[in-house]
Amino acid sequence: MDSIRPASFQIPVPARELGWATVLLFCVILSLHQWFNPVGWFGLLAILIFTVQGALIFAYWPAGKGFGWANRTTMLRSVLVIPLVAWSPFLAEADSTALWFYGAACLVALILDGADGKVARATNSDSEFGARFDMELDALFILGLCTAAMATGKAGLWVLALGLMRYAFVAASYPLPWLNQSLPDSLRRKTVCVWQVVTLMIAILPLTPAWFAGTTLAIALVLLTWSFAQDVCWLYQRRHYHEN
Repeated sequence: MDSIRPASFQIPVPARELGWATVLLFCVILSLHQWFNPVGWFGLLAILIFTVQGALIFAYWPAGKGFGWANRTTMLRSVLVIPLVAWSPFLAEADSTALWFYGAACLVALILDGADGKVARATNSDSEFGARFDMELDALFILGLCTAAMATGKAGLWVLALGLMRYAFVAASYPLPWLNQSLPDSLRRKTVCVWQVVTLMIAILPLTPAWFAGTTLAIALVLLTWSFAQDVCWLYQRRHYHEN
């Protein structure tokens, strides 16, 4: 009589990847202890955001797929971006050294933003999930930069509109399904995004005057509103294709 072997337990793919990312996240949090003694609320906020990210990865992960090096690159970037976002509300009490360090770390995160796309093309590991992962991490990074600009006194509460507009668009797509259509690549959209991120990063630097930061960020808000309006109009004109 053949013995019945129990099915071997396999750790889900996202769990394995989140494991090493969790270790790195704790290392990053502990490395910032000189500005947070004890780490306290900053660490808890970073862990909370990372936990939400992990839950979303599990919820939208395409079963049976390997994680791939492109997604690993994006995951690595999230280990840097999430602490930066968690740090942003506390920058009101940061000194100039901390602000320069924060700006340099944001620049590294921005450089890494282009790495996952290159890795995806080099390893043929691009996917719809990976593109969405990258996009949502970009949106979170921008929201963190908006919070940083407000916390440092370079802009008022209105600057959060730069970071929340993407989320408002996603929320509107639930009652208006035609907003879920794919948008074509756009040089206009990429240019506005670069302007948005660069002006936010410059705004938080200690040497940037508040009037200059406010002016450039107001221009960024106008350009972003115009860009979103262009996309909404394009999608609205093709809403019947979506309905069919």
